[in-house]
Amino acid sequence: MSQEYSQKIAGELKIALWQAAAVAELFGEGATVPFISRYRKERTGSLDEVAITSIRDRLAQLEALDKRRQAILKSLEEQEVLTDELKAAVESAQTMTALEDIYLPYKPKRRTRATIAKEKGLEPLAKLILAQNPSTDPLEESTSYISQEKGVSEAADALSGACDIIAEWVNEDAAARKEIRMLFFRDGLFSSTLVKGKDEEGAKYRDYFDRQELIKQMPSHRLLAVLRGEAEGFLKNTVRPSEPDALGFLYKRFVKGTCPASEQVTEAVGDCYKRLMAPSMETDIRNDAKERADAEAINVFVKNLRQLLMEAALGSKNVLAIDPGFRTGCKVVCLNRQGALTKNTTIFLSQSQQRKDEAADIVRNLIFRYEIEAIAVGNGTGGRETMDFLKNLGISNLISIVLVNESGASIYSASDVAREEFPDYDLTVRGSVSIGRRLMDPLAELVKIDPKSIGVGQYQHDVDQKSLKASLDDVVMSCVNQVGVEVNTASKQLLSYVSGLGPVLAKNIIEYRDQNGPFSSRAQLKKVPRFGPKVYLQAAGFLRIRKAKNPLDASAVHPESYGVVDSMAKDAGRSVADLMGNDELRNQIKLDDYVNDTIGMPTLVDIMQEIAKPGRDPRKQFEAFTFAEGVDSMDKLTVGMKMPGIVTNVTNFGAFVDIGVHQDGLVHISQMANRFVKDPAEIVSVHQKVHVTVLEVDVQRKRIALSMKPDVAQG
Repeated sequence: MSQEYSQKIAGELKIALWQAAAVAELFGEGATVPFISRYRKERTGSLDEVAITSIRDRLAQLEALDKRRQAILKSLEEQEVLTDELKAAVESAQTMTALEDIYLPYKPKRRTRATIAKEKGLEPLAKLILAQNPSTDPLEESTSYISQEKGVSEAADALSGACDIIAEWVNEDAAARKEIRMLFFRDGLFSSTLVKGKDEEGAKYRDYFDRQELIKQMPSHRLLAVLRGEAEGFLKNTVRPSEPDALGFLYKRFVKGTCPASEQVTEAVGDCYKRLMAPSMETDIRNDAKERADAEAINVFVKNLRQLLMEAALGSKNVLAIDPGFRTGCKVVCLNRQGALTKNTTIFLSQSQQRKDEAADIVRNLIFRYEIEAIAVGNGTGGRETMDFLKNLGISNLISIVLVNESGASIYSASDVAREEFPDYDLTVRGSVSIGRRLMDPLAELVKIDPKSIGVGQYQHDVDQKSLKASLDDVVMSCVNQVGVEVNTASKQLLSYVSGLGPVLAKNIIEYRDQNGPFSSRAQLKKVPRFGPKVYLQAAGFLRIRKAKNPLDASAVHPESYGVVDSMAKDAGRSVADLMGNDELRNQIKLDDYVNDTIGMPTLVDIMQEIAKPGRDPRKQFEAFTFAEGVDSMDKLTVGMKMPGIVTNVTNFGAFVDIGVHQDGLVHISQMANRFVKDPAEIVSVHQKVHVTVLEVDVQRKRIALSMKPDVAQG
């Protein structure tokens, strides 16, 4: 079966059969996506993570389809209805929908009007009517089925029951269902209307109170919005194609003439469509549209999360972090270059000038005492005021003062992770620590928070949660392994995303580190409980050990390739360290000389790039950002004002931009460029610095409309 899967996937993804088969084989060996894409390029033909993930997901779909196929065949065998023709149909079904349509007539079901009619012995009458012989008089034939014992008191009852059976047969016809489903997909009109009496309560859904649109043309964000409105009880939604078109097809398929029997079949077909088939198709089409909308929304979330996780890191600096607050004061913490908490206190900026002066003295003393190199300020309420306070201290020329997105910090501060890290400190201190660490290394800190809580998604609570979690876990794992993890300082949460590890092994590494001191080599990892050869193969290349005896332990060169690097150094008459620090020496190496059965040119090229800049961070260089001076609230905005901003979220309909007024503005997709923009992600990314022009300010509704168009933004 594996070969069949590989052939199918190769055709769908337009890759070579051997590539699909190799990836499937590697997954069978327990390999992860990051490991395969980084260290098995020869076996896969250098397929990237996107292709490898697609192969993994399609393999799972095909396996699920075959599992269901076998369950259906077993059920049909047990019912003793499995003919050669039926078996061939089941085995050739290419989708779960097609498979279920074939199985529908045989699927155990609750008692329906048709099953009750069959219990009354009316199935022969239904077959007779469906044959539509011109000489058949349905009413006269029905009289012979009158039976007080079976609950058929008159001919009309028998005729009605027979039509119920015919309606169910029509509904269970696989070919008919396929055609009607295509009609729903092609011409289904999605209608949303207001639930009576809910106009004020559901005002936020005003745009959908009376709206119609072809479901195939509905963008994901609009579909998810109207479905949310329905779930909250404000909207009523339906999906239907033209009823005459649907009935026209069914009549053509099942009605054979104009005789009395055909008239009964016509009535049964109409009843089938309205009572059985249309509701069933509507459910299917809505579910399919929801799946597609979910996939699109999840894709938006994944892109945004990747950009956020890969945001530039300040690096190992002594940081002072402030979580702003007016009434209860600003919570201040000092972190050393390893991110450890060294001091915490509270300052007050708004109660009196005396308290503000005291706060200034405290901050200056902390900066001096703890050799602070940067200051992180949470961007919540009071963030801009705190920034202004710090700038007035006259330190901004010496120390970077950075406004940090604190979305999700409160969730972290109340989590088990935070309690475990800081059992003796309250929520406010933990939140400040998280803000400071986000500046130092966003990736290392954000992995401690449920990605859904980071605030860069679109309808993340409305999409399928299992699919969302799987996709977000994929992107977190991808980013963590792309950057690499310093094993001697990493948290348990960060280590758990390393290829091949997980929470248990991450915990074991931490415990071993605590008991035995810092790791001095990658090889030492093998002493960690449960860290066997397979785990070592998957994880070692992504774990870094700075200042190790072997300089390659601090790089992305996998230990399995150390031998070839040793050979290169030996052939050059130098050490590995010399090779890593000498461009001229490396340029003399002929890579063709080191190609063998296990190491090909793709791996050798990667090795040379890595030893040129061992352990290099693929993230961008850190740059501080400054909002416009003196504009810190919505009431200070005016139409036409030009503002610097930073993108906080990208959706299908535009991008939200923080311009420093405690309310993000929206750059609608139509205002992103002087050309048609299909996808906002083509133009902007999360945390990108942009310049915008204010188009509209609605203080009451807390809405700001912005433009990025050059002719607007630049005057």
